[in-house]
Order: sequence, then C-alpha cells, then structure tokens
Amino acid sequence: MNTKLQIAVLMGGPSEERDVSLRSGKAVMAALQRQGHAVHAVDPCEGKLSLPTQVDVAFLALHGTYGEDGQVQSELHRLGVAYTGSGPDASRLAFDKASAKKVFMERGLPTPAFSVISDADQLIPEELSLPLVVKPSCQGSSVGLHFVEKEAQWQPAIEQVLSMGGTALVEQCIQGRELTVAILDGRAHPIVEILPKDDAAYDYDHKYTLGATEYVCPAQLDTFQTERCQHIARQAYEALGCAGYGRVDLLLDCHGPTLLEMNTLPGMTETSLMPMAAQASGIDFDALCQWMVEDARKRHSAHPLSVNPSQSAPLS
Repeated sequence: MNTKLQIAVLMGGPSEERDVSLRSGKAVMAALQRQGHAVHAVDPCEGKLSLPTQVDVAFLALHGTYGEDGQVQSELHRLGVAYTGSGPDASRLAFDKASAKKVFMERGLPTPAFSVISDADQLIPEELSLPLVVKPSCQGSSVGLHFVEKEAQWQPAIEQVLSMGGTALVEQCIQGRELTVAILDGRAHPIVEILPKDDAAYDYDHKYTLGATEYVCPAQLDTFQTERCQHIARQAYEALGCAGYGRVDLLLDCHGPTLLEMNTLPGMTETSLMPMAAQASGIDFDALCQWMVEDARKRHSAHPLSVNPSQSAPLS
C-alpha cells in the first residue's frame, strides 16, 4: 500500500510544447490518483511557479522552455521541494543540444558533425555538406525541425529557425534507423524503433498525429546492436550528469549507433515512448509514475513541508 502523498504535477507552461505537456500531465495525474495520492495541477503558464501550501513531491510533466532547461529545477531546489527527473545543471546542459554534443564529443561518443548558426545570412559551413538537419539549439519534440537537401532550402530553414529565438543547430544528416532508449535509474530498457509510415522525418506532426508513425518495441536488432545502443545511451546519460530517468535518441546505420540528443523530461502519456519501453520491461504506466515519485523522494531525501506562498518563484 502506497503512502498517500501530496503531489504537485507541473504541466503546461509557456513553451512551444505546452499542449504536449498538458497531455503528459493529465495522464500522470490520473495514474497518481489511481495510486491513492492527492494530486494538484500546477501550470506555470505565465512564468511563475506557485505551489500548493502542502507538497511532498513535484512531478515534472513540463516539456521545453521552463521545464527542461533547468529553471524550474533551480527554483524547486531553492524551495527544498523534491522533484522528478534530473537536476538544474544536467537539465540545462541536455536542453542546449550544442553544449550536450560537445560533451558527447569530449567523451568520445559518436554524434553527427555540427555547427551553431546565429546569423541568418551565414552560408553553409565549410565543414558540413548536404544533406543537413537544421533545428533550434534549445527545443524539443522536433519543434522547428528542417531537412535541407538542396542549397535553395538552406536560407528559408535558417531564417525560420532563428525566428523562433536563440540559435540554430546544423547537423550532418545521417540516414539510418531511428531508435530511442529509455533510461530508468541508470538502467537501459528495451529499445523502441520509430517508423514514420510515409518514410518522412519523425517531426512534430508525426510524433503527435494518431496513426502517422509505427513503433516497434523491443526493436528488431541483434544482440550486439542492442547492447551497443544501450551502452552508448547509458554513457550519454552519465556524461550529462542526468538522474532518475531520461530518454536518449539515436540513429543506427551500417557504422553503428550515433547519438542525437538526450531528453530529460520525455513525454509521459500512456502511449509515449518512455512508458512504452517501461511496459516492455513489465512496468505498467501507473507503476512507472509511482516509481518516479519514490525516486524523487529518495534522491532528495524529502519530507512533507509547507511552502510559504510568498516564496512562489518567478521563472526568469
């Protein structure tokens, strides 16, 4: 029997991924209510974190800015509130894809060659060649993702990405099988293969349009491929200093797996990829959410505490 806890589920927020976050949050709330907890929805939609008076754990179902970039984690840490997922530094590092890729390269982990662009008039970097992938340096859910196969596509792609704010990450495009590895407490779970039905890129629309993509879990890989992908995923998780859980996106071609990015707060609807991988390990959605709560309490040594409403923290 689980101890009844007061749990604040942080969901929504002001980012481009607000709708996805609300879906994650609603699914998590339902799961935690089934476990007997008192659950409160908290939506920092205006950049202000206002928690219930009594809270044991903050469950982070936020995605994108104000969720995965370390800001919310920093405020919760300051308030002494236990929360799910990685800490401020790891979150900030993973959210900045260019910074994360630099860490991967320093550790000798395979990741596509890249460049960071801040000027819309900049030409294709000499060290890269078509085809290329252009995306915001700091976004998730494949928001703003562009494939550049011809020079004529370069300028519009760069302009559109830069118009979102921040810089553009330009990567060498690698053709391969799209895989993702869920990590729970440092352990890699069964790999999910992502198969868009029309052979298109796994962009935002394909992620969130019902029936647009097929998923295979466990992915049909041989033992060597499976172990290699899981090993690299664990190394990426550890290199960035992640904690609790996360999801690592990879591409697999004839040369082996290549790291794309680390997701510190992956989607948490009942059909999202993290729960799918956990289910393949025999962990159902309710049990997964309960484990995340228990992990947060264990890692933060949290006790029930009162949060002074005057301590409600603006997110800068």
